Amino acid sequence: MCSIIGYCGTVADAGAFDAGFARTKSRGPDDSRVIDTGKGILGFHRLSIMGLTPSGMQPFELDGSWAVCNGELYGFEKEREELIKKGYTFRSDSDCEILLPLYREYGTDMFSMLDAEFACIIYDGKTGGFIAARDPIGIRPLYYGYDEKGTIVFASEAKNLVGISDRIMPFPPGCFYKDGRFERYCDITAVDAVSGDGLETACSKIREKLTEGVRKRLVSDAKVGFLLSGGLDSSLVCAIAASESDRPIETFAIGMEKDAIDLKYARQVAGYIGSHHTEVFMTPEEVVSSLEDVIHLLGTYDITTIRASMGMYLVCKAIHEQTDIRVLLTGEISDELFGYKYTDFAPSAEAFQEEAVKRVSELHMYDVLRADRCISVNSLEARVPFGDLDFVKYVMSLDPAMKMNTYGKGKYLLRHAFEGTGILPDEILWREKAAFSDAVGHSMVDDLRAYAETCYTDAEFEERRMKYSHARPFTKESLLYREIFEKYYPGQAEMVADFWMPNRSWEGCDVDDPSARVLSNYGASGE
Repeated sequence: MCSIIGYCGTVADAGAFDAGFARTKSRGPDDSRVIDTGKGILGFHRLSIMGLTPSGMQPFELDGSWAVCNGELYGFEKEREELIKKGYTFRSDSDCEILLPLYREYGTDMFSMLDAEFACIIYDGKTGGFIAARDPIGIRPLYYGYDEKGTIVFASEAKNLVGISDRIMPFPPGCFYKDGRFERYCDITAVDAVSGDGLETACSKIREKLTEGVRKRLVSDAKVGFLLSGGLDSSLVCAIAASESDRPIETFAIGMEKDAIDLKYARQVAGYIGSHHTEVFMTPEEVVSSLEDVIHLLGTYDITTIRASMGMYLVCKAIHEQTDIRVLLTGEISDELFGYKYTDFAPSAEAFQEEAVKRVSELHMYDVLRADRCISVNSLEARVPFGDLDFVKYVMSLDPAMKMNTYGKGKYLLRHAFEGTGILPDEILWREKAAFSDAVGHSMVDDLRAYAETCYTDAEFEERRMKYSHARPFTKESLLYREIFEKYYPGQAEMVADFWMPNRSWEGCDVDDPSARVLSNYGASGE
């Protein structure tokens, strides 16, 4: 990961700018640089992943135009070769150096050409204007706000803008900003035509496209590792990577010391694929003592996101402190595409698709945010194969009736796609899902709930939760998270749309806790 910032005019408060930018130094600990374009400021904290030499340091410059980018541009070598044929020269092996030549050649049309997870800010030296853009899923973070004079400021994280802007909002994924307007260049959820592929063809393409999504994310000049929960999604990513690698991959799992469900399954997968496997254990005391730091680094009060971040943050902390790994592949985004436990209750195929559109559109505020912050705060980079643009577009285009759980097994398409390949043991491939926040140890969620209960009397809870109109807390746990959030991001609750909860309008989903454990179909997921 890296950190970028763009102040698109005269800086109103230099102290606030410097303090804000310093808050994300952990995203890019290798080097830092701030330049004055003459019309505004661009800043960059570097984590060296592609093009490790000093020549890959940003901002990049081309004839008076400047650019900063936090991203991975897959297959950039082909684009660079075409640009060289047009007379451009390059001083580094960094993928992001192609952005300014692309912008000169294609303008804002370039963004729809990128196979990338990225956030970038460009200063156009010819027009004196600023352009910013973000990938279609929002895997790489970007926020914006306006200073006291109305000047727009962009930054990698909301914490960069605290003290600069009174209202901080996430930059909309799949959009670019230019001339005072946000314009969508790609709606990743839009389906122009429903695919006519049948079950076997669809599963074959799912297998091919996910494999390619993993393969391209293995390319790195820095060392790559893998988060392995033992569930279907991370196990598939790791198994595919192991099959594509000429040496054992390095996998990491975390769990509570006494009841971590997934550690045994992660151990089984690691043994099957022959990875070098590391287990990290956490205690109830660690979970509670880390809570405030985790909420601060996340910039959210969402219950699901915070619960699931506890284990991810602690395992990434261990990886940072104990290894030389710089890049981590993860299993996020599969649920939004293929369904959760609660989408088994979808009343129709149309409702299933509508829910998938909503969830994918909001991912940047929840699971994707979790992966980015927990990994980047530990000076690592996250890569998300299930977020491969070609893969997402294809799965979204499939007939939603095919994706509904009419097979007696959730995520049937994904499981069947790899059935018979031998890539995973059947007991892993067909095991029911356990939510990560639960699977690292049922006691972890119980410990958090119990701690929250000690923080308020019932009367205090009712009084204090009524202070909030947006996403009003509805349990003592949610109130605790909200009050910690407000300590670091006062008045910024609208950065998050709402609580990530099952669709309450569906029969069987009107629950008061986001854990899949409260659903009637949870069954043997936690065994």
